[in-house]
Amino acid sequence: MTSSPPAKRFDWTNLGLRVASAVVLVPAALAAAWFGGWPYLVLIAIGVALLAIEWGGMTAPVAPTRVAAAVAAAVLIAVFVGYRGDFIWAWGAIALTAAGAAVVARGVAERPADAAFGVLYIAPAALCLVWLRDSDKLMSHQGHWWIMMLFAATWAADIGAFAVGSTLKGPKLWPRFSPNKTWSGFIGGLAAATAAGSLMAGMSVFQLNVWAAAFIGLAVGLATMAGDLWESAIKRRFGVKDSGDLIPGHGGLLDRVDGLMFAVVVMAALRLANHLGWGH
Repeated sequence: MTSSPPAKRFDWTNLGLRVASAVVLVPAALAAAWFGGWPYLVLIAIGVALLAIEWGGMTAPVAPTRVAAAVAAAVLIAVFVGYRGDFIWAWGAIALTAAGAAVVARGVAERPADAAFGVLYIAPAALCLVWLRDSDKLMSHQGHWWIMMLFAATWAADIGAFAVGSTLKGPKLWPRFSPNKTWSGFIGGLAAATAAGSLMAGMSVFQLNVWAAAFIGLAVGLATMAGDLWESAIKRRFGVKDSGDLIPGHGGLLDRVDGLMFAVVVMAALRLANHLGWGH
């Protein structure tokens, strides 16, 4: 039986670089999400293209550029269809375009399943980001606030997990795939996300009671942790340390948004349930 890899210490030497990157990227993401429209669509499209490039680099050693282009085109087709308001067609497009990406991968001697999975991994999150923001005009003009709650709960989960896990340490959560994560960090992240959701309920714009908001924070926190662990397993599967080196001090874009990609799907489902009467 192989032993678990040793836990990696946090690199405090690049903390300033990490903070500087966050100071630039976070306000841009918040502004685009708040104002919506074409800047928000452009931000999502850029994110999809960069994620596809990282996916091609990780999974397609023979023809990474072609596979990345196929994955990006497949996801963007669904995103643009959804942006036009045709969300049912957009979900159907994901299945069709994933098959198309697999055909391209097969044609350049790459694994078709990996290319198709790249579409199925990236597209639902991108489409849910569009739908959740568009609920601003579809559902009581609250879409931008739900995006803010998504960011608040996701970031609270990440920060809480890091702060509590670094302080208390203790037993590892899943050492086979992520040797740095602990049960104490997991619980701390969930507590922080739940608190963030509860605090958002105090804003009159939400048609939520405090218990429903706390549950949303908890669910988003769980999804964030699951997305982070899932990406760790994917990187182990393809033998890479980071998904890329796009963001100074942070690694690849996928390394930064892995939790968000799961969390936004959960948030979109809960937003729909709220629209149908749950949590008022």
